[in-house]
Amino acid sequence: MKNRFREKLTNKQPIMATRINSTWPMVAEVVGATGLYDYVEFLGEYAPYSQVDLENIARACELHDMSCIIKVDYANRAYVAQKALASGFQGILFTDHTTAKEVEDTLKNVIPATPQLQGRLGFVNRRFYKNEHFANQMTYASEVTKCVMGFMIEKVDAVKNIEEICQVPGVDFIQFGPADFSMNSGFNAKEEVEKVREAEEKVIRTALKYGVSPRVELNSSDEAERYIKMGVTHFALGSELRIERVYWTEQGNDLLEQLGQQK
Repeated sequence: MKNRFREKLTNKQPIMATRINSTWPMVAEVVGATGLYDYVEFLGEYAPYSQVDLENIARACELHDMSCIIKVDYANRAYVAQKALASGFQGILFTDHTTAKEVEDTLKNVIPATPQLQGRLGFVNRRFYKNEHFANQMTYASEVTKCVMGFMIEKVDAVKNIEEICQVPGVDFIQFGPADFSMNSGFNAKEEVEKVREAEEKVIRTALKYGVSPRVELNSSDEAERYIKMGVTHFALGSELRIERVYWTEQGNDLLEQLGQQK
């Protein structure tokens, strides 16, 4: 069974994703139709959705051989992660973890409950990816282990513990979160640019040291050069709501200026 995201990670190839807030499958299809993106990330931490929505997003991605992952809230992470995998998602991005022990415990919820793997996830009778009907339970368990697991490094303690977190088996990628890190530190990111930059670079260097893929979110491809020089090859380019807001703001102001009505 193909998991494009997993294949790219395994083969150490460049990976490009984008992030969506909409549950309308057409949005995921538009991304897939470009033929450029390896996966979409549905921002379930922020957006409203149902389990049926998750199945439909997964189906839309499958039409274009594109993977999809979901970013989940910390509080109900186990429940949502299990339902997303059962719906056809091929990866999870977990938020707000601060210690290696916490990461290990969370991963058990998405690891099959076999004697070999020692997880908690049972045999889920749902559609999984492309509505695969597995010949036996151990094939199912093997396929589930291909799903990609990522963790946000966005709290001060998580940055402090990044060495231990990157050594936890099953952590496939990490991403530094500058906004949450700044708030958790007690300052605004724009007021302490250098501190935020130092923390981000520490996280990236450590991930690369332990063979964990560091992902970086970009608002523009122009921002990529610094990270590529550091060795980053995994990017999330753009976010649906920000793309819309920037367009409406910039183009709206431009049109109003032409009309003599600039705000």
